[in-house]
Amino acid sequence: MSVQNYFNKSLDIACDLIRIDSVNPGLKKGAAGEKEIAKFIFHFLRKEGITVHLQEIAPERFNVIATVKGLQPGPRILLNGHLDTVNVSGMQDPFIPNLHKGKLFGRGSQDMKGGIAIAISALLALQNQRNNLTGEIILAAVADEEELSLGTSYFLKHWPKNKPFDFAIVLEPTDLQVSTAHKGFAWLEIKTFGKAAHGSRPKDGIDAIRMMGEILRELDICDQNLQQEILHPQLGCGSLHASLISGGSQWSSYPDFCQLKYERRTVPPETKFTVESEIQLILDKCRRKNSLLKAEARVIYARNPFEIDPDLKMVHKFYQTAHRHFPKEVDWGWVSFWTDAALLSMAGIPSIVFGPRGSGLHSLEEYVVASDLSSCAEIIFNFLMED
Repeated sequence: MSVQNYFNKSLDIACDLIRIDSVNPGLKKGAAGEKEIAKFIFHFLRKEGITVHLQEIAPERFNVIATVKGLQPGPRILLNGHLDTVNVSGMQDPFIPNLHKGKLFGRGSQDMKGGIAIAISALLALQNQRNNLTGEIILAAVADEEELSLGTSYFLKHWPKNKPFDFAIVLEPTDLQVSTAHKGFAWLEIKTFGKAAHGSRPKDGIDAIRMMGEILRELDICDQNLQQEILHPQLGCGSLHASLISGGSQWSSYPDFCQLKYERRTVPPETKFTVESEIQLILDKCRRKNSLLKAEARVIYARNPFEIDPDLKMVHKFYQTAHRHFPKEVDWGWVSFWTDAALLSMAGIPSIVFGPRGSGLHSLEEYVVASDLSSCAEIIFNFLMED
C-alpha cells in the first residue's frame, strides 16, 4: 500500500472517532469519558502492528501511548492530542459524522478528533516506512485536556527520564498556522462575608453581595486597563471576566456570604503570580475604601501561557515542510485558547501547535475541513521522514 493511502484513511478514522461518545466527565457528571475511544484506538493500532498500550490515569480514564521506532537512531518526537470533548447539550446527532460540502461535522471533529485521526494516519504511514525512518515517534492521545489536563500531566510524570523528547507537535486546530504562542488562564474564587439580619433591620445587617459589587467594579476597571496594554505582539493583552456568582439565603434577609468565580486570561510574560498579586491589590484597595469589607481570594487553578522561538531548528524545519505543502495557506501564527503545549514546554520539550482548518470550537455546530486531514498527515509524515 502506498503511503498516500494511509493519509487518505484519516477521514474514515475521524468518522469512527466522532461516533464514540467521549465527553469529559469532569464537565458533565456521568459522561462517557475516554475509556471507549481509548480502547478503540488501542485495538486499531495493535491490529496494524504498532506498539501501543493503555495508560490508566484515573479510574476508567485512559491515555493511549503508541510508538513507531525506526531502524536507525535519531530524534525522539512526540505527537500529542486529546481524546475528550466538551458536552453535547443542544446538539443534533453529535455522534453521527456528517460530511457536507467538504466539511466534516460532529462533536470533536475539530476539537480534536480530527487531529487524533491525523496522528494515527501518520503513524500508519511511518510504520510502513520503518526501514527508512530514523528516530522514534510517540503518540500520546490523552484524557482530560478539556478540564484539568490530567492526561498529559500523567504522561509527562511517568515518561522515562532517560528518554527525553527532542520536539513535540500538538495537533490542535490552528487553521494550518504553525503556532508558536497561546494564552494562559487562571480560575479565581473570591468570597465576601457580611452579617445576616432581617431585611427590616438595616443597622443589624451587612450585605455581602453589595460588598462583592464593590470588588466587581474594581475588576471591571482592572479588565479595562488590561485590554489597553499590549504585552505580546501576537497575543495582545490579558483580560478577565466574571463567570459564576452566588450568595444570600432568602429574599427578606441580609446576605452574610457571596462567592464569585472569575477567569483571568494571561499572555507572556504574565504568570499565576501576576494574577495573585493583582487580586490582592484590588482587595486592599476595596478595604481601604470600606472598612467593613471582609473578603478573601485564591487561585483555584492556573496554567501559564505558551511561547516558543520560531527560529529554533526543529520549529523552523517543520514550518518549511508545512509551507512547501501549503504555500498559500501556511504561515506563522498563534492561537488564543490554551493547549497542552504549555505543559510540554514547561517540561523542557520544544513544542508547536499545528492542525487543520475548521470552526465551531465548543459550539453547537462544529466541523473540520475534511481534505486537511490527509494533508496534515502527509505534512507530519514528511517532516518526520526528512533527515
